Amino acid sequence: MGVGAQSAVVDEGFKELQDETFQRKVTFYVEQFERVRKEIRKIVVGQDEVVGALLEALIANGHVLVEGIPGVGKTLTIRTLAKITGCQFSRIQFTPDLLPTDIVGITTYEEGKGFFTVKGPVFSNFVLADEINRSPPKVQSALLESMQEHQATIGKETFQLPAPFFVMATQNPVEQLGTYKLPEAQVDRFLYKILISYPTFEDEVKILNQNITTHEFSDYELTPMLSQVDILDAQKFVKKIYTNPKIERYIIRIVEATRDPVKYNLIHGKYISFGASPRAGISLHIASKAHALMRGRGYVTPDDVKDVAYNVLRHRVMLNFEGEAEEIKTEAVIKEILDKVPIM
Repeated sequence: MGVGAQSAVVDEGFKELQDETFQRKVTFYVEQFERVRKEIRKIVVGQDEVVGALLEALIANGHVLVEGIPGVGKTLTIRTLAKITGCQFSRIQFTPDLLPTDIVGITTYEEGKGFFTVKGPVFSNFVLADEINRSPPKVQSALLESMQEHQATIGKETFQLPAPFFVMATQNPVEQLGTYKLPEAQVDRFLYKILISYPTFEDEVKILNQNITTHEFSDYELTPMLSQVDILDAQKFVKKIYTNPKIERYIIRIVEATRDPVKYNLIHGKYISFGASPRAGISLHIASKAHALMRGRGYVTPDDVKDVAYNVLRHRVMLNFEGEAEEIKTEAVIKEILDKVPIM
């Protein structure tokens, strides 16, 4: 899309809403998060797109589902991000015998003390739900209330979770024995689903000498680049990024195409079992704002929407049995939607 066409859908009302002070704030956040990226590169080799997506989800106040084979750095990445942001970090290893109370906590009794609450690992700023698909749906659903409402119920009491609250869940796409499919209701609560692939040849050479197996985590002397207040401020500011009404309608048309593929003449439409929920449109909206901010703009362009669409939609567009039998990739469906849905 040309520069002139981009301007046609971002300029209306933009000057009235934003001034020089606003743009300085945008530049401030770009520089701030670039420092975060540089600090992460001390220990995480490559994966710049993954790190960028995690930061976008963080400032958009969303959660992330990460899919990748073991050993590609999923756990290390989120642990590093928590350290650099100066936030409290907890890791939950999902296993078949895990109980919901192991996640949220319990109410217990002690003689001389009476009843009291023991909070679980979900009460943290950064929560890593490692191999989330290794526990049954009942346990996976224990995260639902926390992810959506930012609160957890223990016994008869409801407790607010610390802010910011960011969940990154990982799952292994290769090994299926002893795993459970994530409930659609839970999957829909993840802002992004990110795929982590193998590193490049050059990156893997660096990994040989820069890895957590031959070094201690503390050896890297990571410096906190953000505070909890900084993150909360960024989450408030990102909502002010301007989105032209034409782009908002473009977002809705993208979501509509997943539900009514015939209207948009989608060849891959016959493979769609269920389209995206209204939460997909909300996620596209806030994620495109975060993407624009990370690129130093105070307004959203159609390309911002397209750039985040794969991460937002790949876990929300459900394929039918025919699509799975023919090994159709969700990315192919999303690509056709972005190619055929008109922007204006």
